[in-house]
Amino acid sequence: MSFRVGIGYDVHKLQAGYNLCLGGIVIDHSKGTVGHSDGDVLIHAIIDALFGAAGLADIGTWFPDTEAEFKGIDSKILLQKATQIIDDEGYSIVNIDSTICLQNPKIKNFIVTMKQVLAEQMGVEPGQISVKATTTEKLGFVGREEGVSSRAVVLLKKK
Repeated sequence: MSFRVGIGYDVHKLQAGYNLCLGGIVIDHSKGTVGHSDGDVLIHAIIDALFGAAGLADIGTWFPDTEAEFKGIDSKILLQKATQIIDDEGYSIVNIDSTICLQNPKIKNFIVTMKQVLAEQMGVEPGQISVKATTTEKLGFVGREEGVSSRAVVLLKKK
């Protein structure tokens, strides 16, 4: 059996007037994620990790921010497409480990819902997904509440 590991990372600016999209849900907050799509950094990091594990190009190659069809798109749609691409390449998801770096708001109460939404989009069990949250102790762009970042690691196995 062949296993493959991939790492993903994404950053988006936070700004008033936008929705805060994280893990496929919208969280009520005074600032939201700015992006060509809905700016969901967690989903974007997971997609990059999926593509990386399969030895494919990055999210920007598959879903370029220069294409009108992806303007304002719900990142859950991109995750569904990425999962289908991985499946077509002959891989299945073993597990996903991820971390969201965000100073405010605190998101621990949303993590169970995020896992359920992500699992549903990828056709896996919520137990195969870990979503963790941390702050940067008020350091850097995350600490100043200028942006949000996310990291993800994915383990795939060849079918």
